[in-house]
Amino acid sequence: MSPPLASLAVSVAVFTGALVGLYLHRMLPKEHLTKDTQDVVRLGTGMLSVLASLVLAMLISTAKTTYDTTDRELRTFSAELILLDETLRDYGGDAAVPRDLLRRYTARMIDETWPTGDRAAIVDDTTSGTMLERVREAIRALRPVDDGQRWLQDQALQVHVSLLRQRWQFIQQEGPSVRPVVLVILVSWISFIFASFGLNAPQNGTVVAAFLVCSLAIGGSVFLVLAMDSPLNGVMRVSSVPMQRAASHMTP
Repeated sequence: MSPPLASLAVSVAVFTGALVGLYLHRMLPKEHLTKDTQDVVRLGTGMLSVLASLVLAMLISTAKTTYDTTDRELRTFSAELILLDETLRDYGGDAAVPRDLLRRYTARMIDETWPTGDRAAIVDDTTSGTMLERVREAIRALRPVDDGQRWLQDQALQVHVSLLRQRWQFIQQEGPSVRPVVLVILVSWISFIFASFGLNAPQNGTVVAAFLVCSLAIGGSVFLVLAMDSPLNGVMRVSSVPMQRAASHMTP
């Protein structure tokens, strides 16, 4: 389920819980709505509110960490691409083949990671991986004529190994870090809390409007969690500017 649909479903579930509480307030016998009973319900929901707040804060922190890690890794990866291109440029005209392959790899990675239209981002693209491997083969095929070129070839191979390692780390880390079962439990807690609010609330339009606004706010927080947990898709995907900048540096 996409983040917008999931957040809408959460808002509906929470608002429904509040309406159920308002309905129970009208239907329950008076002996179930005494002050002592309401105090016990408030005590239980108070403890549950603390737990729900802690879990929601944990989810936001986890999703933000995922988002920041992805953004940082992409910036590091783009910097390594620039460094490899500059090393090959310093090598001389004989390095034109690996430089051309590197430019084509960078362009394809941008197209697959930040696709246009409705296409989803592709992290583990086999063609891109093959192109990056061909860059290493082209670097190894170079025949340095002096110590300077030999040093540049060694440096280029080291940077390339770093690129490969970062690419595979990026692939392995792809996927949601927020488990659906955690969200289901959290939403059930919050729905119960709102039901208790409705049980103790007067029945008027202002209360219903307040419940609606709060439900939408809860749904918005879940949207932020899910959007940040998918940093390569949706409205909050990480910026492609670092990779675009790397591509612009790779002039022939």
